[in-house]
Amino acid sequence: MDGLGRRLRASLRLKRGHGGSPQDHLGEGVKEPERTQEHCLPNFAGGQHFFEYLLVVSLKKKHSGPDYEPTITYQFPKRENLLRGQQEEEERLLGAIPLFCFPDGNEWAPLTEYPRETFSFVLTNVDGSRKIGYCRRLLILDEVEKRHQISVAVIYPFMQGLREAAFPAPGKTVTLKSFIPDSGTEFISLTRPLDSHLEHVDFSSLLHCLSFEQILQIFASAVLERRIIFLAEGLSTLSQCIHAAAALLYPFSWAHTYIPVVPESLLDTVCCPTPFMVGVQMRFREKVMESPMEEVLLVDLCEGTFLMSVGDEKHILPPKLQDDILDSLGHKIKELQTSEQINEHVSGPFVQFFVKTVGHYASYIKREANGQGHFQERAFYKALPSKANRRFVKKFVKTQLFSLFIQEAEKSKNPPAGYFQKKILEYEEQKKQKKSKEKTVK
Repeated sequence: MDGLGRRLRASLRLKRGHGGSPQDHLGEGVKEPERTQEHCLPNFAGGQHFFEYLLVVSLKKKHSGPDYEPTITYQFPKRENLLRGQQEEEERLLGAIPLFCFPDGNEWAPLTEYPRETFSFVLTNVDGSRKIGYCRRLLILDEVEKRHQISVAVIYPFMQGLREAAFPAPGKTVTLKSFIPDSGTEFISLTRPLDSHLEHVDFSSLLHCLSFEQILQIFASAVLERRIIFLAEGLSTLSQCIHAAAALLYPFSWAHTYIPVVPESLLDTVCCPTPFMVGVQMRFREKVMESPMEEVLLVDLCEGTFLMSVGDEKHILPPKLQDDILDSLGHKIKELQTSEQINEHVSGPFVQFFVKTVGHYASYIKREANGQGHFQERAFYKALPSKANRRFVKKFVKTQLFSLFIQEAEKSKNPPAGYFQKKILEYEEQKKQKKSKEKTVK
């Protein structure tokens, strides 16, 4: 290799949501590939920091044998003076991260080429809260590595500045100062999207891999909290598609097993009888296919096909509303250019679906004198004039998706002033105007 060793390095960010010495030298001047990952864990729950950790994870050779294992080789910040419980939590977190950074199994070998790859994963805590990890992997030559080592000196002050910066509110921007050798001082502006339901979502990969009809069937399966498995070669494709599929459920949140990239050691997850949404690398396809599974939707993102299905996916949603979604998705899709336009275009029809089916929920929460609300389930779905819509909603209200949503609504005295509520008000205004026009015509 002409004296140039190879290293694989990747970056990861983790966010809160409600997820013998290494034998580097085999010969003089030649190194085994060392895969490394950097992680940032933004603390969204507390709203205080952009991230919890920046980590570098290297894939290094074990003390004995030819196998490699992922090891954390750099950590920022280093936590000190933690209480015992906090130490145990940190150890569990840091112990799990390397496995999810390298979910490919342990069949590693020296590499001379490796495509850069960015993906994400989710770690679920005992209390159900989640930390999201953003990971970047890349192969670096020694000469590039030398320059990386130089930049390490400026990583600490930059990351410290980022941690100390105020986390911006939706639509707001924070500007950070960064010093880079040979380049001088640079200013980096980070803007948080105004609509939080589209944060960290990119529908482009999902649209590239599947048709609108297939996406609609995946949505229907997720709405009824079924078991869904995505297969793909690339880690980035897997994580982007599964995040996009989950985002279609807004304003509801998937509360079941959710693993964008399943490590090889956790492949038994696909045998669970409970709902899950997981991503599996294509190299494990045969293991998945041979696993005992019932009523699962198995999606091949490489070929754009369903390898397994329940069979009724096309009939879960009301026919008229299905047609509305498909018509909206296909309308002027080729004219869209930016990722923001694509995201809004794709998510809009699914938000509208929930507006039409359950957008009247607030009117059926009856409150006591102390403000505690009680949801009137039967009156709620009987209020729908369409029989097809009623049949769907009667099933949907039994899901955990809806139950968790309505529990929060019962606790709140006023509907949340968010994107979903905005769309509900717009829809109600449109209905009023339509009725007014019909009366005028008569």
